[in-house]
Amino acid sequence: MHNNLKTKFCGMSLDSPIVLLSGCVGFGEEYTRIQGFSNTDVGAICLKGTTLEPRLGNIPHRVTETPSGMINAIGLQNPGTDVVINDIMPNLDKTETRFIINISGSSVEEYGEIAKRFDDTDIDAIEINISCPNVKEGGVAFGNDPDMSYRVVEICRKNTTKALITKLSPNQTDIAHSAQRCIDAGTDGLAVINTLMGMAIDTQSRTPIIGNNQGGLSGPAIKPIALLKVHQVYQVSKHHNVPIIGQGGITTVNDALEFIIAGSATVGIGTALFYDPLVCNKINDGISQYLIDNKLNSIDDLVGTLTLNSAISQCDIDTDK
Repeated sequence: MHNNLKTKFCGMSLDSPIVLLSGCVGFGEEYTRIQGFSNTDVGAICLKGTTLEPRLGNIPHRVTETPSGMINAIGLQNPGTDVVINDIMPNLDKTETRFIINISGSSVEEYGEIAKRFDDTDIDAIEINISCPNVKEGGVAFGNDPDMSYRVVEICRKNTTKALITKLSPNQTDIAHSAQRCIDAGTDGLAVINTLMGMAIDTQSRTPIIGNNQGGLSGPAIKPIALLKVHQVYQVSKHHNVPIIGQGGITTVNDALEFIIAGSATVGIGTALFYDPLVCNKINDGISQYLIDNKLNSIDDLVGTLTLNSAISQCDIDTDK
């Protein structure tokens, strides 16, 4: 255990700044049973996305590897809120780590109802996935409209006293404005970012490889974009003491440090787990050593310490020159 890695996030005491991302570790026990796992490796686990009713998910293929990343379109396959609460949650070892439920809905009312049901459980926090399509508004994703994002967070806030973490979509024009609206609606934390939409094509059949035609791109390919989005959101969130889970392509110690310096209070690990299930302890060791080497007492001393360059050349923003 590294004592300099202990931190607070949305009222939760974490042994590590690492958060395992929703969809990458199922409902927790799929990961915690891996030989070599330690309950101090991760600060929290985001459980698989849960909807009010059971969902079978999308047709295959659901996952495909891409250059420096992967595309997935699972389709939120899950057993539904009642099964998660009654059958899955009682089997989670709450002494291992903190558990965050990820909720998804197709209407504002559905989000509110799920939040209300989890309010009566011992889950540590609720992550709101606002990248889902709003079926009542023609299929536009909640997270791509700041006003709809506000409404989702607002109804969840009314229906639960649990800490709320809103997972922001990068597929929008102004992520900082969306973050501000979610803060205004009562979110306690922000997860930055969700996956980018992408496609892969089978050139022999001339059809999309993913059965859903498109899916969420994750992995190192999106890291520079995620890093910029964290920096942009932090300019808003720091004024309200709303912490960020920085995520998107983190696979190394240096990746994690970059996100923390940009403004992340914690860092999310997802795609990296698919090829290195024990990557977390390596990242923990590296962060701890970095803090020691730089005479910093804790993660908090490093968050948001980015110093921007004072001048920007026109050539940097004009790609024709």
